[in-house]
Order: sequence, then structure tokens, then C-alpha cells
Amino acid sequence: MEFVSPEGLRIDGRRPMEMRQIRAEIGVVAKADGSAMFEMGNTKVIAAVYGPKEVQNRSQQLNANALVRCEYTMANFSTGDRMRKPKGDRRSTEISLVIRQTMEECILTNLMPRSQIDIFVQVLQADGGTRSACINAATLALADAGIPMRDLVTSCSAGYLNSTPLLDLNYVEDSAGGADVTLGIMPKLDKVTLLQMDAKLSLDTFENVMQLAVEGCKAVADYIREETLMKTILQGPMISRTPNRSSFRICVF
Repeated sequence: MEFVSPEGLRIDGRRPMEMRQIRAEIGVVAKADGSAMFEMGNTKVIAAVYGPKEVQNRSQQLNANALVRCEYTMANFSTGDRMRKPKGDRRSTEISLVIRQTMEECILTNLMPRSQIDIFVQVLQADGGTRSACINAATLALADAGIPMRDLVTSCSAGYLNSTPLLDLNYVEDSAGGADVTLGIMPKLDKVTLLQMDAKLSLDTFENVMQLAVEGCKAVADYIREETLMKTILQGPMISRTPNRSSFRICVF
């Protein structure tokens, strides 16, 4: 299958180095301390944060830091596959761990000892890049909850198909069997918090794909900073943007 046409267009009409449209809304769960909806193309994720609060299981209490817990789930209607998946399946457990470890890198847990922070993330619609969308939603939800952080954590994927580096893979591209890199960074601190890769790449190709993912993460970070700023100024607007290397399109609803 040809994933990049001779004209340089992908199957969804994007250029190789162009992201899908990203869209976010803060404060979507009324009873949560912080919450957010985050969309990357047709992938839609909701995150809710509760805490800091008293630790429910005292045996898990940390005297010097806050306890961070995360639960990841996928709605049964989120994909074309309507089979019910058991709660706590292996993939969900793995992604829950990835999100928790990524968030722990940015949260200043030492400022909230003997407390607990719960992060719930659910995929409402899946079309590739779900891990990145979950991390971005969780970051926005933590910011909405006022949780102190070293820096924002943002995430984006990149891949290598038809001998071409591609930014922000959709489901068809992600399922093609090529190399896929999922990256999470704290952009201001210039620190990598997550790096996962499927398949093997030569060093030169990996560096190109990695740099593309870094640029995607930084574009998401710029968007999230603007979203949180606009939330403060206008009390909860929704912003839609299609980021790429050269330009942005911004609409405030």
C-alpha cells in the first residue's frame, strides 16, 4: 500500500511533516478537581484528576511524596471492534503504567507528601496516537487541577513508511507495520520522559524520526500553553488548530 503519493500527500491528505488538527477543552468533568478533553484528528480522549487528597490505602502512603495513580480505559465504542474487553487487560495495564510514570516525572510530588493524586483517562474514539493523546489530556487535566509541575509533558508520535518520516500517525499508518516512535518531553527543561519504538531503524533514520516527534511535541506544548492561558483570560474557550512546521490556524469558539 502506498502511504505517500508521488505528489507528497498521505492517505488523509496531509504532508509528511504535518500534524492532524488538535483541539482541547478544559473543565469538562464538573465533579473532578481537574479535567480535559483532547483530540488529535479523530482520536478523542478525556482525562479527569482527583486530588491531592488523603491516601485511601494507608499501606501505600509515601511520607516524602504524593502517591500518583493512573487508570487507562478504552470505551467499547471507541473503535470498529465492538468486542468487550475485560477491565485491566494487559494493554490497558501497560498504558496506565506508562502514563503514570510519565506524569510522575513532571509532578512536584515532594510538595504534597502523604497525599494521593488519581488520574483517570478514557479513550472515546481511537484513530492512532492514543498514548500521545492520553498524555496530553492528562497534562491539561493536571494543570486544570492546579497540581504543581516542573513543566508540561507533551507527547506526539512519528513513524517511517515508504522510506519517508511521517509525523503524527493515524490508525491506518500506525497499523502498517512500519517503525513507530512515541515520544514524551518536558519542552522547557529539554528532557525526554517517554520513548517507545516499534521495529528497528538505522541510526540516521531514527534521528530524523526522533527530531520530527520532538517538533510535534513542541507544537503541542505551544498549543497547551495557549489553551491554559485562554482558559484563564476567557473562562473556558475551545481552540482548534492544525499545526505544522510553517504555520498555525487558530479559531476560538
